[in-house]
Amino acid sequence: MGVFDVVGPVMIGPSSSHTAGAARIGLMAREILKDEPVEAVITLYGSFAKTYKGHGTDKALVAGLLGFSADDVRLRTSFDLAAQQGMNVVFQRSEAEVDHPNTVRIAMTGKTGKKMEVLGVSLGGGKMEIREINGAGVLLSGEEHTLITVHRDKPGVIAQATTILAIGHINVSNMRVFRSAKNASAVMIVCTDSPVPQEMVSMIQNISGIESVVTLLPL
Repeated sequence: MGVFDVVGPVMIGPSSSHTAGAARIGLMAREILKDEPVEAVITLYGSFAKTYKGHGTDKALVAGLLGFSADDVRLRTSFDLAAQQGMNVVFQRSEAEVDHPNTVRIAMTGKTGKKMEVLGVSLGGGKMEIREINGAGVLLSGEEHTLITVHRDKPGVIAQATTILAIGHINVSNMRVFRSAKNASAVMIVCTDSPVPQEMVSMIQNISGIESVVTLLPL
């Protein structure tokens, strides 16, 4: 156990799981969208659905979507700031069974019309995981340099992408591929020791079958 596990994250309170973790989920959702969100439908489950107003979970999620970190004082006024920026946010509660009590689904639309849906859970201590992207089950902590592709599940796509990384001397620490069904949409998550340069991202984007590519810095 480290010091962080004892004292918790630097954050705007009151709760590391319901506030700090929620802010990080919102921020990660924004990074995955790679666009300025103008609309978000946020569905809360379990404990999130029961206590989100009292613990500031709603304000924290909106703050993350605005690009604010968990320790940003603007978290408290995120609703007003979202309205000023023209971001329309709708909250809804669900009684559906979920694997974790602190679960939220965020369906976003960006300024360019790009749409993205993620499902995240807050694990406590300000930590979180993204467990779905566009309906495909994934596992993303946001603690490493990460490259994400959404692509058509067909032979050769993954091999071409990883070859580009190898030629560019990008060391891969972990890689997982998730798919909704055979020959359907798939998501590849590649964690690397260093950021992937933009020119390599462009090369991967041009691979036939790749729908989108996102790179993330550690949060």
